[in-house]
Order: sequence, then C-alpha cells, then structure tokens
Amino acid sequence: MYVIFSYTLLVGYLFILSLSIYTLVHIIEYHKKFGIKLIVLLNFLTLFNALLYSTLFICSTTLFFSENINLFFWKLSLISGFINLILTSVIYVFLKEFKKIPYVPFLYFIVLLGFLIGSLFSPDSIQIHVDFLYSPSFFIPDISEINFAFHKLTGLLTIIFQCSVLLYYVFLFIIIFKKARNRDLIKNLIINTIVFIIPILMYILYIIFQIPIFREFHILSLWVAIFGACRLLIKQPDMFLELTNKIYYINIYHKSGILLYSYKFGKLRDETDAAIWGNILIGLNHILSEFVDPNDQIDVLQTNNSDIVVNYDEIGFAVVLITNHKNAILKKLMEKLSLDFKAKYKNELTEIQDLNKIINVSEFRETKEIIEKHFSLYIHSQE
Repeated sequence: MYVIFSYTLLVGYLFILSLSIYTLVHIIEYHKKFGIKLIVLLNFLTLFNALLYSTLFICSTTLFFSENINLFFWKLSLISGFINLILTSVIYVFLKEFKKIPYVPFLYFIVLLGFLIGSLFSPDSIQIHVDFLYSPSFFIPDISEINFAFHKLTGLLTIIFQCSVLLYYVFLFIIIFKKARNRDLIKNLIINTIVFIIPILMYILYIIFQIPIFREFHILSLWVAIFGACRLLIKQPDMFLELTNKIYYINIYHKSGILLYSYKFGKLRDETDAAIWGNILIGLNHILSEFVDPNDQIDVLQTNNSDIVVNYDEIGFAVVLITNHKNAILKKLMEKLSLDFKAKYKNELTEIQDLNKIINVSEFRETKEIIEKHFSLYIHSQE
C-alpha cells in the first residue's frame, strides 16, 4: 500500500544527495566568502554528517537487507543524528558569539551522548519488527513493514537529548536574533530554525507512539531543513560573516604616528583590551615611523580578545583595524579603503611626506564616507 511512498522517499533522498554534494563542493570552492575557516569547516562537517544520516536512515527504513543489517544501520543513524545535533549547536553558538563555547551545556550533551551510545550496545536497546515472513536478500518494502521499538531507557535518553537540544536551539536563536545588526539578512535563518524544530518533534513522537508515519515525516521535514541550509550556504555565506565578525575601530595613521582619522564601530567586550590596545599603539607608532621593507612589516597583532590588522601604504599612511578575528575579506576591504583614501587625499598626503610638516587632521574628516562605503555590513545599528 505504501510502497509508492517508499519510492517517493528514495527520489527525495537522491535529490538531497545531489544538492548536498553540490553544496559541499561549493563550500570548498568559495570558502573565502565565509570569512572564517572554522565556520567553513563546521558547515562542511555538519552538512556531510546530515547527508550520512539521511543515507543511513534510508538504508534502514526504506531498503531491506536483513534484520541485523537494517538494525545496525538504524543504530548508526541514531549516533550520526546525535553528532549532527551537537555540530549544529556549535554553529549556533558561534553565530551568537564566535569562539565563546559555554562548557556546561556541551559537557551535558557529550555526557548524555555517551550514555546514549552506551545504551545502544545493549542487545534489547532497539528491536526491529518486520511485517513479512519471507523476502529476497534485498528489496524495497512498504514503509509500514519495517518498524523499530525503543527500550524504555534508550527511548527516554533519546527524548531527553532531543528535547534538550531543541530548547538550546530556541535559546540560542533568540539571542542571535536580538544581537543581529541586520535582521533582514537572517530572515532565512529564522525560517530554517523553525523548520529544523519539526524533525526533532517528529522523532520524539515516533519514539513515543512507534508509528512509522512520524518517522517518515521526520526525514521529510529534515530534508526541507537541509534544503534551506544548502540555500543559505550557497546564496548567503555573508550571513556567517555578518554574525561572527565584529569590528571595533578603524584608525588611519600617518607614518609619524599621528592619527589622521578614527571610526568607532562598537565597544570592546573586555575593558582590559583598552589598556592592551593603548600599549600596542605605543609600539605601533614606532613601527609606522619606520615603514620597514614590506616583507618585514608586522600586519597582525593579537590580544586575548581582539586582532589588530594593519595595512600599510607606500605613500606614508597605514589603516589599522581592530576586530574580534581577522579574515581574508577584511584584508581585501582594507586594501580597497586604502586605495580610495589615497585617491581622495593624494595631494594632502603628498604635502605631509616631510615629517616636519604640520598636519591638519581636519582635512581628512570626509574619511567617514569612505569607511562606511566599504564596511557598511559591519556598522552597528543605533540602539
């Protein structure tokens, strides 16, 4: 009766398989658009693991090999699904605040994951039920002919894990939404988060009622979420840049160390950075006054909470950017800023080549327009 639905699931799987492979290749090819290598790696691993989960799910529920093999695939799909939930949680944590991983919730998830994996080694942790007496070595049954029953302990642990992750997703997303500078940019993330909640709920219902239709709704809604994630990764990689990258200051210095212009984006999170930054500037002024060979110039200085990126120009100025973490996109934007700044103020910069020349910094007040032109994505909205 439901064999047509089984074939429909296979077609859906092939579509998701093709889309996921294309997206994985796209992530590798255009990794620089994401800005942060760690974000690229996390997205790649999460999508790859979601594809692995889908494959194991289909092999255990839509195809029949043998009871032992299908049960093995089902248990592997559980482990893969648990890992994928944790990986997705890490991405959400980084979207909330880059590299600030709260240890308590993830320690809780890892301990719970350990209990879950341990429970799966029990012979009766999950039992498979098939509704046919004889079958060839491989065939496509009705979706209702293969079912899995969870032992009370395994089912309870799985439900606790799923509910915990679900609540954590909602908590993280609320924070991300409140902190986002450009909420229009994350509207697709909002939709995808809501959709991602559905497969978690369907899985919980399947464990409780053991009705196959909940299991199939689980994988279908998960594929919808994967489709949305692939679309985000292909069309909006700058969303990750927007949510993970923060710029605090852009300062432009004359080679004598005099500040020509300063643009403030936001406050540093740690007040101690102010003192560290002040000390770095003292050393930086000396560096700027020397303008050593380009191959020997220091272009990145790091503190505990920020990176100070420097872009030198041969005409005698340097753009200094303070950010929570540097990336290739910021470097390119700084280079474009330097070119526009030099083009606009070429005469003024030429006149102050002599270090004894009096510098009138008010001449550079229109630098704000150049900065806002190139760094509009990072400009904080007014509270």
